[in-house]
Amino acid sequence: MPATETKAKTKTILTPLNRVEGDLEIRVELEDDRVVDAWSAGVMYRGFENLLRGRGALDGLVLTPRVCGICGTAHLQAAARALEAIMGVRPPANAIRVRNTALAVEHLQSDMRHAFLMFVADFVNPAYRDRPLYEEAARRYAPFRGETVIETIRETRSVVEVVAILGGQWPHSSYMVPGGITTLPNMSDICQCRYLLDRYRAWYEKRILGCSIDRWREVRSAGDLDAWLDESPAHRDGEVGFFVRFARDIGLDRIGRGHDAYIGFDGLPIPEGSAVRGRRENVPFLLPGGFATGTEVTPLDQARISEHVAHSWFEDYEGGRHPFEGETKPYATGAEGRKYSWVKAPRYGNRPAETGPLAEAVLAGVPLVRDLLRPSGPNAFVRQLARMTRPAELLPAVGRWIDEIDPGERYYTASPHPEEGEGLGAVEASRGALGHWLRIERGRIARYQMITPTAWNGSPRDSADLRGPWEEALVGTPVRDTENPVELGHVIRSFDACQVCSVHAFRGGRSFPRRKV
Repeated sequence: MPATETKAKTKTILTPLNRVEGDLEIRVELEDDRVVDAWSAGVMYRGFENLLRGRGALDGLVLTPRVCGICGTAHLQAAARALEAIMGVRPPANAIRVRNTALAVEHLQSDMRHAFLMFVADFVNPAYRDRPLYEEAARRYAPFRGETVIETIRETRSVVEVVAILGGQWPHSSYMVPGGITTLPNMSDICQCRYLLDRYRAWYEKRILGCSIDRWREVRSAGDLDAWLDESPAHRDGEVGFFVRFARDIGLDRIGRGHDAYIGFDGLPIPEGSAVRGRRENVPFLLPGGFATGTEVTPLDQARISEHVAHSWFEDYEGGRHPFEGETKPYATGAEGRKYSWVKAPRYGNRPAETGPLAEAVLAGVPLVRDLLRPSGPNAFVRQLARMTRPAELLPAVGRWIDEIDPGERYYTASPHPEEGEGLGAVEASRGALGHWLRIERGRIARYQMITPTAWNGSPRDSADLRGPWEEALVGTPVRDTENPVELGHVIRSFDACQVCSVHAFRGGRSFPRRKV
């Protein structure tokens, strides 16, 4: 047993839990080998908000893509949109198609890398050595040598070349500017992008789905999913089919519920004249935003967003503050107890909400996801399934947008340099809702606040002591072996944690007992 009190009640510290960027500590309290309380701590300080103050009005375009090496395109687009809101300028349709293509391709590579390099690595944990599908899982997902792992590295490396062609480099490109883009793709560039996308789609349909995207989109209910599995060996043996069978066998559909509340920003605007249509009629976004409790969706009012710091290592203020009024003043004595994370606690109407592919599917009205949520709300299984099948929503639209790019049309609308004003740049990043709140005074950045997807999902408690989404999702999780608590990893990784984007100092010299998950 890690931290020992009694068999019925014990505490354990887990770190690190991430396999990608940043450090995350999870502390849970167990009773009768089941989680009864949880605390999530981001242990690195980011500080980009303070780094930006006093700089030139456009500097966010260069600096914020460096917040994260995985979703730099999303930060770049958020920075550009915040400036456009201040300047009152809208990019031409041609530029929107290029921006959409690059951002969606970032999602395409991130979804598969998380699924097959991060999440299913837990399927080959020794805890499952006696399960009937274990040997097959090891053949597919053994880190660095599994068949699917190797293919995923190769194919995602290839498709992300689309962003490099359109943006000059990836990651950390800076080709989006207020009013459009600075690169001018020619017909050869467009043909290269189309070839790379078609190759990726063929791999995704054959290896991941085991069927065409059109056939997969006919799966609209839990019953349809079972029938689809039985329909063909290709369906059962494809990666989605294998995931469904393994995940059900180990009970991922019974853990990770959370608050059953979702938030998303309007993502991937449909350009004027485009043939692309979203699932929600008369909504000009492929990924419509909103707030949902269960599957009841309401329009999003960004004025209701606030950040709490009651349990975060920042100078206190009363309740929550809207990001335009937000402060990022680090304050940590190292012995406070109540404060335990460098992540702030974003709330919508003072309520915690999760974001990401599952939230996008709820807000867009994807029938299969809504049907899977009806019996008992969200869980680690449906959260991960939504991520693995998001490319089926994105790939057809991206193909059309590439075809619609016209090298002879404009990519940029000129506008005056911003001197004064406030603007919000809101986008759907690979992990969900990302917002940049910017204030410019006398031509310089007076205030810059960012709320990242992992800040929503991995937030600590707020002023009302409400747990953050994945803290709440951990409650009720059974832990069969406290020396190997793999179940906790399933729950946290179903949110695709990316701490580097969320935290606002590494603190060494810990004396807590730890287990690496």
